[in-house]
Amino acid sequence: MQSPKFSQLELSPRGGSIDSSIVPFLLVIGGATATGKSSLAIALAQRLGGVILSADSRQVYREFDIGTAKPSAFEQTQVPHYLIDICDPTETLTLAQYQRQAQGLIRALHGQGEQLPLLVGGTGLYIDAVVKGLQIPPVAPQPALRQQLSDLGQPHCYALLQALDPAAAERIHPHDPVRTVRALEVYYVTGQPLSALQGASPPPYPVLYLGLDCDALALERRIARRTEAMVEAGFVAEVAYLAQKYGPALPLLQTLGYAEMLRHVQGDISLAAAQADIVQHTRQFAKRQRTWFRNRAAVQWFDADAGDLVDRVGAAVKDRLWP
Repeated sequence: MQSPKFSQLELSPRGGSIDSSIVPFLLVIGGATATGKSSLAIALAQRLGGVILSADSRQVYREFDIGTAKPSAFEQTQVPHYLIDICDPTETLTLAQYQRQAQGLIRALHGQGEQLPLLVGGTGLYIDAVVKGLQIPPVAPQPALRQQLSDLGQPHCYALLQALDPAAAERIHPHDPVRTVRALEVYYVTGQPLSALQGASPPPYPVLYLGLDCDALALERRIARRTEAMVEAGFVAEVAYLAQKYGPALPLLQTLGYAEMLRHVQGDISLAAAQADIVQHTRQFAKRQRTWFRNRAAVQWFDADAGDLVDRVGAAVKDRLWP
């Protein structure tokens, strides 16, 4: 298995700066998909002199742009973004590799003392890896085993994971073959569940963990609007291009949004049916995300639909930075 070729430890000098007397600090913004985390993070980073570290397990992959709701090129000019587009679609970025990159960037930013790191995204395990300092089992990729598992198909693999490691299955979406196979790989190599091998060593700096949420009906409307916007932005063409370039069996094309749109590209379902499936499956995924984040006791919650959201969150951050 080819290792990802990436390094983002050279930081951009762009952006504002924070008071040099402030202790090293990490601001986290988490929550379900489509709750507006990215737009809030950009507004806060502009106000506070921060940079954004993505905590999204698919935005790390190049060329997977529209279907992952990756920040646009314009948005990335407004505030420095890191941990986006750091891995080719044919490579596999492990949780440990993500953790090392994120921790290295945070250390570098704290060393400079001029920019506030904002860890932003909906991949709860990525956030936990950083804010809890998860100790991740050092199991090297097993290409033959991965191929055997992949040949079984994602539904079969996920059922195996539910039987062998139900705690890990609770954290992994049924349509996420990469993390499903990885969890099974760890189990078959070590003989122990991934969930049982993950200790924790919290970081030495303080963390302010904020969450965005809204009621289920409002979130469904947000998901529907975003799905429609993705189609208008060229999502069908993106999936067709990726399927032609990498082949329809590419694991990332089996993930949420891409799998449904691929069926349309292949002529199996209409565009309307693909959009409806994406909305339905995304709603189910968001429900799992909400459960995940709600189980994080340290999260300070904000209403994603509040008209003065940026002011409210900005005040909470400043109260923590300048008590």
